[in-house]
Amino acid sequence: MVALRADMFEEICPSSMLPIKVGGDKWAALVLACLADGPRRYSELRVPLARVSPKVLTQSLRTLEHDGFITRTVDERRVTYELTDLGRSLLEPLRVLCAWAEEHWDDLLDARESAPVNS
Repeated sequence: MVALRADMFEEICPSSMLPIKVGGDKWAALVLACLADGPRRYSELRVPLARVSPKVLTQSLRTLEHDGFITRTVDERRVTYELTDLGRSLLEPLRVLCAWAEEHWDDLLDARESAPVNS
């Protein structure tokens, strides 16, 4: 399995503009993408998700596990996270949504810039 790259996700990327959030979590789609090639340890997930605080990443992982998208396996030496069949079934719809966000990037940015700030 190939190591996850620190630059796997740009700070501003189409996934940040998705109008749909998995489990109401803005980082869930990125976590699922990190697990697409197989099980990963928490420390491996931290590499491409460095801008996510450890607390928030842990919460995202717990929510994804609770919702049935990933499994958490504990053995003698480590904890790993892996996509379930349900989680794997989300990968293609997420790819389509990311492609849509990339295609409509300018429109999405314009809408966000012109919208009033929530107070």
